[in-house]
Amino acid sequence: MKKNLVLVGMMASGKTTLGKIVAKKQNLKFIDTDLNIEKKNSMTISEIFKKKGEDFFRYEEEKEALKYIKKNNYVISLGGGAFMNKNIRESVLKNCLSIWLYVDPKLINKRIGWNNKRPLLNKQDGLDKINKLYLERKDIYKKANYKIICKNLDKKVLVEKIIELYEKQ
Repeated sequence: MKKNLVLVGMMASGKTTLGKIVAKKQNLKFIDTDLNIEKKNSMTISEIFKKKGEDFFRYEEEKEALKYIKKNNYVISLGGGAFMNKNIRESVLKNCLSIWLYVDPKLINKRIGWNNKRPLLNKQDGLDKINKLYLERKDIYKKANYKIICKNLDKKVLVEKIIELYEKQ
């Protein structure tokens, strides 16, 4: 039996979009931990951060991620900060195939389009904050089994690359 596939990376790196397509093509179930947390709490991630705090969110994130990591036949999209959690990361590395979707911070800044969905960001410090988050996270993201540099690749090519790595296991 193949391991679950876990996509890690910064916000707006394409984890959810690509994960859904890969899951459909591979006949696997798809889960986005952030979306599940939003549904469970009937609030957006930003609202959870404002009303209940980041610690509450991170606790929910750990519970949600660990619940699916141990199941079978899933493509899991982790929130941008989830892989920073030692318990989540160790469980992913032990039980799953993980792929870091690397997207340049400038492109992330462009993709976000400055909506209010990102609780760790605001428009004033945009690219500076994204760069800071990237620098804090890159050494942890590097621990994923594989890294795909998404620069100049369209969705179809990225999906093929992800499936190729998944099939190799």
